[in-house]
Amino acid sequence: MRSHEHECHGCCLDRRDFLLSMGTAAGTAALLARGAITLAQADGAARPKRQPAPVRGAFLYPPSQTLREAGYYSWPGSSFDAEGHQKRYAAEIDKIQKRLGMSIAMDAAPLDDEAGVARFIQDVKAAPPAGLLLVPFKKNHWPHVVRIIEETKLPAVVLATLGVLLIDQIRQLHRKPGVYLISAMDDFASLEQGMKMFRAAHRMRESLLVNLAGAPPGEVEVPRLGTRVRTVPLERFYAVFKATETTDAVRKLAASYLKGAKETVEPTEADVVDAARAYIALKEIIRAEGADALMMDCLPGLQQPHKHVPPCMGFMSLRDEGIPAGCQADLNATLSMMLVQEMFGLPGFQQNASAQTEANHYFGAHCTCPSKMNGPDAPAEPMILRTHAEAGWGCVPQVLFPEGQEVTMISYQSGETPQMLIYGGKVVRCYPKAPGGCRTNIEMTINEVADACDTKGMHQAIFYGNHAPALRTFCRLYGIEAVS
Repeated sequence: MRSHEHECHGCCLDRRDFLLSMGTAAGTAALLARGAITLAQADGAARPKRQPAPVRGAFLYPPSQTLREAGYYSWPGSSFDAEGHQKRYAAEIDKIQKRLGMSIAMDAAPLDDEAGVARFIQDVKAAPPAGLLLVPFKKNHWPHVVRIIEETKLPAVVLATLGVLLIDQIRQLHRKPGVYLISAMDDFASLEQGMKMFRAAHRMRESLLVNLAGAPPGEVEVPRLGTRVRTVPLERFYAVFKATETTDAVRKLAASYLKGAKETVEPTEADVVDAARAYIALKEIIRAEGADALMMDCLPGLQQPHKHVPPCMGFMSLRDEGIPAGCQADLNATLSMMLVQEMFGLPGFQQNASAQTEANHYFGAHCTCPSKMNGPDAPAEPMILRTHAEAGWGCVPQVLFPEGQEVTMISYQSGETPQMLIYGGKVVRCYPKAPGGCRTNIEMTINEVADACDTKGMHQAIFYGNHAPALRTFCRLYGIEAVS
């Protein structure tokens, strides 16, 4: 989870009105009010080393020899080499675990009888993994799969080769909460996506999100996801920013901002240098706290008397590196970007929701955005350097998205009964010199609603690609209500 450049800002809505209507920073305060777990120290401990997401798996089928002796095979039929398939599938699973940095432990011997299934269930309950991977190669062994899922109550990916299951068996788990059933011909790409879901949930439980806000210092855990949120007073950023000198590293970063921009409209070179200082200050706090992500109540410091410059370029750089950075201490927006980063390796564009009513398009805008929307290793999108739209000073990025680009928009709604707002669409246009709204803007279609004004949410995260189906599967796997 790291990003290269980003910005924080509170464009388009008055901060007080936004908090009243959406409860963003207030949402974090509400979590704190329910009881801080520990007080955050000024010099947070270094982040502990991440452990690979553990997955436990098994193949389920009878030895082929017993079928030959019985003289009848049933589905998948006499030409299906179960032992050969296990060997080939195990090799593919091993490749996946290495690519994803996971630990996928598949039992060497297939599960065949009730006793073996009972032992497997007992082992899993004794040391619960992040998820289960079950691969049935025999129609008649389907009850074993169902039993394991029902008794362990763990998230499960079931990979059934096409021609193993009948439709009634498929229906039994196809939309069951906690299960991702893949009935397809050797679909290792979908299997890998399922493993990414396990990894994302595991990493969210291990992650620390630093909240730079005015609330009292403290640490809470996000319900269901398990992400720790540590509040650090805003004064910490004020002090670190003030102490950050204009070093060679700062000058080099500022030069890269200027060189990477296709145009610089209002900011002076001094504005750009100060924006680079803000990035260095943010990165230092992340390092000191051992954090995986950051969010900040960024508007107070922009108002008179100025406590710091707009941190929007710093937010851009963080997101480009793969570090989610949320504006206005918006917990749900930051969690949304964290989930997207973990599942797809892509940064998100947090923005204020609006609409172009005459064309029936969604319109969103904010004063920070990742420039590397295709991921940390991809080229940056074109960018214009502007002042912060509402504050009228500093340096922020205006990122331009390509027309026709497929995008997905989500908003994770945290709580004991979480929801995820999910929409898909395509970029219609950006307005390079729009006189109103925030600097980076997007006009896009929305697939799921007939009227764009019916789109739900605020500060949703927009990212590249058509990932709505995968996100709906993730929601089903982890008991999150998917809403559009």
